[in-house]
Amino acid sequence: MSAVRAARVAAAAVIPGELILVVCVVSGVRLPGWAVVVAEALVLGVLLLEVRVLCSLYAAARARGATPTGARREAVRAVVPVAVRRLLLHELRAAASLGRWVLRREHGVGPGDVTAAYTGPQTAMMYGLVLVSVVETVALAFLIPWPAVHRVVLVLDVYGVLLLLAMHAACVTRPHVVRPDGSLRIRYGALFDLTVPADAVASVRVDRRYPEGRLVRLSGDGKGDGNGDGRVEGTGGGAGDGAVLDLIVGSQTTVTLELNRPLEFRRPLGARARARTIRFHADDPRALVAALRQPAPP
Repeated sequence: MSAVRAARVAAAAVIPGELILVVCVVSGVRLPGWAVVVAEALVLGVLLLEVRVLCSLYAAARARGATPTGARREAVRAVVPVAVRRLLLHELRAAASLGRWVLRREHGVGPGDVTAAYTGPQTAMMYGLVLVSVVETVALAFLIPWPAVHRVVLVLDVYGVLLLLAMHAACVTRPHVVRPDGSLRIRYGALFDLTVPADAVASVRVDRRYPEGRLVRLSGDGKGDGNGDGRVEGTGGGAGDGAVLDLIVGSQTTVTLELNRPLEFRRPLGARARARTIRFHADDPRALVAALRQPAPP
């Protein structure tokens, strides 16, 4: 276990430095030769340590009877923290969403599925952030007198703009999905994904609220949080006992989903939790509620 901790600490210390080095090289900054050699030697040492630890964990898992794929997954999970894995996976999925956005293709949508967009409250904000980032990039190009610093800032600004566009593209190409069997897939880009089986749905209603907080918020009960107006625009059952999950988009939720049993979900950074009431946003909540209430085909 000490070797695993050492591998995690070494990776956490060296990887940020390597990223800084890559940004400098891409920006055209000339670094001293000894700095490059030292940095690459540290990276090589960390890679060798990681390989040694991964191989030992893989061999131990195989000795316990795990399959090759299962042993690889177990070794990676032991060495790489779950938050790091989730962030890297989010970056890859968001980047792939840019291509889907250009090609106008949605992810995880099959024949007969009903999709529900949820980007309405945040679209103007996302494009505003992109515009501000572009203006900042142009302004800094005139304000920064040092070419090396300007190139580094330019690379970071371009990456920031692409990241904002990728996050928005992930939300556009990964809508909520109501499947023909009555199940519901609730998503927010590549950060959140929860499938609610049809037999777990007790009631669903249009319920416009304006909660405050982060994207994913978990509270103790479903009696309201005092942050919304509580206007109910449809019919359905009352709030049940148990934890309440708020998936907030643009400081609002428009659909309340009551479950007949708690469901487990993953937070964006990998932590697990359970909820029996789910409140989330849909641009057209009435259409989503109608699709969930219609009887499933035989």
